[in-house]
Amino acid sequence: MRWPLIRYIPKQTNFKFVRFARLAAFISVILVIGSLISLFTRGLNLGVDFKGGTILEASWSKPINLGAVRDKLGPEKLGDLQVQNFGSSTEALIRFQPPANADASTTVDRIKGELREIMPGVEFKRVEVVGPKVSGELFSAGISALAIAMGLVMLYVWFRFELQMGVGSIVALLHDIILTLGFLSITQIEFSLNSIAALLTIIGYSMNDTVVVFDRLRENLRKFKKMPLGDVIDLSTNETLSRTIITGLTTLLALIALTILGGDTLFAFTVAMIFGVVIGTYSSIYVAAPFILIWAPKNRGENVKAEVVDVRP
Repeated sequence: MRWPLIRYIPKQTNFKFVRFARLAAFISVILVIGSLISLFTRGLNLGVDFKGGTILEASWSKPINLGAVRDKLGPEKLGDLQVQNFGSSTEALIRFQPPANADASTTVDRIKGELREIMPGVEFKRVEVVGPKVSGELFSAGISALAIAMGLVMLYVWFRFELQMGVGSIVALLHDIILTLGFLSITQIEFSLNSIAALLTIIGYSMNDTVVVFDRLRENLRKFKKMPLGDVIDLSTNETLSRTIITGLTTLLALIALTILGGDTLFAFTVAMIFGVVIGTYSSIYVAAPFILIWAPKNRGENVKAEVVDVRP
């Protein structure tokens, strides 16, 4: 059975996306500059994964009430407190930063005592103190993963299509990553390994949208050899618009459900993903494809008969 609301999405549209490309570029530049200013002034709200702290793994004979654990440890004034199930409902992973000038081992002993009050017989399988050096290495590895992912994406699009499309895809990905990091910086949502996972997922989602548009653009460049390049871009974007809308909406519905029901553990991940999906959809339409007009200025303008950008079979 088909979802009845899908029939209200038009199969064919005729929006003039390229007409607003300069305005969109101006807005994107302003947002990127604002994001960079926030990143350099406010920075990211680094979590335990990147700032260091203590990890405590607890196991109990009954399902652990994560809310009760958070309420019990709340008065301890622990920094970046995270409580989540680990493996099963009877195991929990607790991450925190000891209060300033407090001894780490003393704080751990006190936390264990607090937990034994609400969970008699609880066992502590693992206690780890993550130092600043290890956290710095995790942060560097995360940033390296993002850089490698974007580099491989550019190589793939370059091989699959053309160099200008590969560069356009990287410009769009940089746009998405910078704006998402700026969003996390402005909102001061905790930046952890989950955030790195969200950024890598955003790269994949944005790239998927971009490749769909580029694939249709390549087909239309062969088909309409006399059509101005701007018109070909508009045509290709319109032909893939319904697919973009349906994919984006279904993804957002799942992410909104995870944001509401996933609790504190998934909140940073899902919020970053929601923002990234919206920005990724926008960049596929207004950053990646129109970038080709900048790359090939001779093909710009309504009166120019575009010699088709050389695309590989």
